[in-house]
Formats: sequence, structure tokens, C-alpha cells
Amino acid sequence: MLKVGYIGLGLMGKSIARNILKAGFPLVVHNRSQAAVDELVAEGAARANSPKEVAEQVDIVFTNLPDSPDVEEVVLGENGIMEGAHEGLIYVDNSTIKPASARRIAERLAEKGVYALDAPVSGGDIGARDGTLTIMVGGDASALEKVMPAFKAMGKTVTHVGEAGAGQVAKAANQIMVAAQMVAMGELLVFSKKAGVDPRKVVEAIKGGAAQCWTLDVKPPRLFNGNREPGFKAYMQLKDLKIILDTAREYDIPVSSTAENTKLFQQMIELGMGELDNSAVVGVIEKMAGVGILD
Repeated sequence: MLKVGYIGLGLMGKSIARNILKAGFPLVVHNRSQAAVDELVAEGAARANSPKEVAEQVDIVFTNLPDSPDVEEVVLGENGIMEGAHEGLIYVDNSTIKPASARRIAERLAEKGVYALDAPVSGGDIGARDGTLTIMVGGDASALEKVMPAFKAMGKTVTHVGEAGAGQVAKAANQIMVAAQMVAMGELLVFSKKAGVDPRKVVEAIKGGAAQCWTLDVKPPRLFNGNREPGFKAYMQLKDLKIILDTAREYDIPVSSTAENTKLFQQMIELGMGELDNSAVVGVIEKMAGVGILD
């Protein structure tokens, strides 16, 4: 069986790594903070002290890191994956980063005979825990075929979108829709409340019609219970939106509604809400309207 490495054991990465381990893959893990490493080692994983050390031991090495500079440092920096890479190694990035960064990393790794797949995921912490993530893949089709058994431990849908960077383009497109849904949901909840109608009943009335979407199915019950704790943190949503705006400028693409939604998520961070769930953008709209959905 292929030996797998996983670097980056945050909110989603730890759950993904655990599912790979449960599927029977020998697993080597590395993370800046050691608590998550200790947890997985206790469950049967092996510890590595650097990304280089992970790459030296495995057939496939995954990363799941906050942003483009983090991924570039772990892959290309000192004691990074590239230093420990061997010919035939497959590198898979579950992070959400700039498509241009994914392409640059793939080009550099190819110089050492390493295949690179950009494979960002969607489905939040619940999907990561349950192994039901949606995985969008850019890169070589033959490398994807080899990694597919590990992907099946992580997610329920795997789509090969295209060559290097294509997975990140798909994830950026996904985040355009996610942000729009979170903002629209926040607006409709506050709109209903301030217009004198119970937003709970409004959600029940509309969620079976044309407005039906994952966000409307999943998020309102949490918000109505006063739960704004993260499945996907707002500051990460803002990071993804900035990736979209940067890429849109690079290709001269109009994204006017995304630009407006970005402003609302920026306000969340300024109001100290960055660690809350991305659905908590409703809090900015509540502040603007002068009414809370639970008032």
C-alpha cells in the first residue's frame, strides 16, 4: 500500500489525515504545533520533524496550509518537500491558494521528477470529519489515478478539472458562490426580522423552492441556536476572496458582486469576528440594520 504523508493538521487537515489513516494507509505527519501530531501518532501515525523528512519517507505527500506563501515555503523552502523529494513522488495540495502559485510549484517540482496535484476541497469541517469532501483536482491524470484510493478516504466527489492550477480555479469559483450564499442568507434573515416576520418561518417557506441551497439547509438552524462557531472561519473566507480578486485582476475578469461581498467579510475582521463561521457575516448586516435575528 502507498505510504502517505500529511503536513498541516488544522481544523480540516487533522480530520482528513485521520480518515487516510483509518483507510489503512501508513501515514507520516508533520505540523508546526505538536498537539495534533501527538493525537495522530497515538492513533498509529508516524511523526516527522520537517516537510523534508516527510517527503523522504512517502509515496504521496499532502499539504493543507493557510495561504499561498505558506505552501510555497513548505514545498520550496529550507527543509521543504522539494529538498526531500525523490523521483516519482506525488505532491498533493489540499490548501486553497492562488492558481498562479499552484502552477509555479508544479513547474518547480517537475524539475525533480515529482508530480504535483492541486486538489483543494469543499465541505467544511463536517465534510472533513465524515469523509464526504468535494475534491477539485488540477494536474496529471496518471498521478490522479495513483492518488485516487487516498482521495476516496477523504471525499465523495473527485473531479479532474484540468492541468496544474485548474483545481484552484475551480475552488475560487466555488468560493464566489459560497460567499454570495452566506451574504444572501444573512441579508434575507435580517430583512425578514426587521420587516416584522419570523425569519425561521421565512426559511421554512423558501428553502424548498428556487432558493434551496446547501447554505440555507445547513446554516440557519445553527444561527437560530446562537451558534456562530466555525465550520469555516471568516478570516479564511476573506483570504479566499482576495485570491479571487487577485486572479480576476490577472485575467481582467469582472467580479463586481464578489468585490462587494469581500467588503463585508473585511468588516467582519475589523469587528473582531474573524474567528467565527463564515455564516456569521450576518453579524455585519445586523449591525448595519440595527437589529439582530434573535432579538
